[in-house]
Amino acid sequence: MRTTFPDSWRRLLAAGALLLAACTVSDRSDTADSAALAAKAAVAPAPDTTAANAAATPPAPTAAPTTAAESAAMALTAGAATAVALSDMRLEVDLAARKLYVIKGDRRLATHPVSVGSPEWPTKTGEWNVTQVVFNPEWIPPDESWAEQRERRAPGDPKNPLGAAQLVYDPPRSIHGTNEPASIGKAVSHGSIRLSNAVILQLARQALEEGGVPKDDAWFQRVQANRTQKEVVDLARQIPIRVY
Repeated sequence: MRTTFPDSWRRLLAAGALLLAACTVSDRSDTADSAALAAKAAVAPAPDTTAANAAATPPAPTAAPTTAAESAAMALTAGAATAVALSDMRLEVDLAARKLYVIKGDRRLATHPVSVGSPEWPTKTGEWNVTQVVFNPEWIPPDESWAEQRERRAPGDPKNPLGAAQLVYDPPRSIHGTNEPASIGKAVSHGSIRLSNAVILQLARQALEEGGVPKDDAWFQRVQANRTQKEVVDLARQIPIRVY
C-alpha cells in the first residue's frame, strides 16, 4: 500500500534535501581551498632574511697586524696624518771639508767652519731635522765611556762644552757652540758639530726665524745678558740637516 504524505511534509523534505546538498558542496569547496593554499605554500620561496641578519650581526673587529710589514704599513698611515712641517732652509755638513752650509732653495746663504768628531768618536752621518734651539744650554754627560768622569755643567759655566747655544737634531749630538774656540776646523769632538759662539748665536737666531718662531732684539738681549738661564724654543717648522 503506498503511503501518501501531506503537501506540507513534502515541502519540508524537499527543503531538507536542498540544505544537505548545499552543505556537501560547501565542504568540498573548503577542502579544495585548503588544498590550494597548502600547495601554494609548498612552492612559495622562503623569505629572504639576509638583510635582516646582516643588520642584526655586529661588524667583525679589525684584525691586529700579524706581520712586520703590516705593522710598518699601519705606522706609515698613522704618520701620514701627523706630517711634520719643514722649513725652506736646510743645513748640510761636509765632514771631510769640515764645513757647514746654510742653504735656502738653490742658494747657499752661508758657509761656516766647524769642528767634527775625532777618528775615535766620528760624527754620525745621515739626515735628520733640527727640532729645537737651546740658548744657554746645560751640559749633561752622555752615557758614553769618554764622559764617565765628566761633571755636569750649568748654563753659563765657563767649562760648559756646549757654549752659548745648541741646535738639537740627534741627541745627545747636536750643533753647538764651544768653550774651546781654537778647536774649530779640527776633528777633535766626540761626535757633535762645533761652531764658534758668535756663529752659533747667529745661526740660532736664523733658525728661529726660518723655523716659524722669530724673536725680537729685546728677547735676544735678555737671553744673552742672563747666561745662567736656559731658554728652550721648539721650532714650528723643523729644519732639515744632512751630515755626510
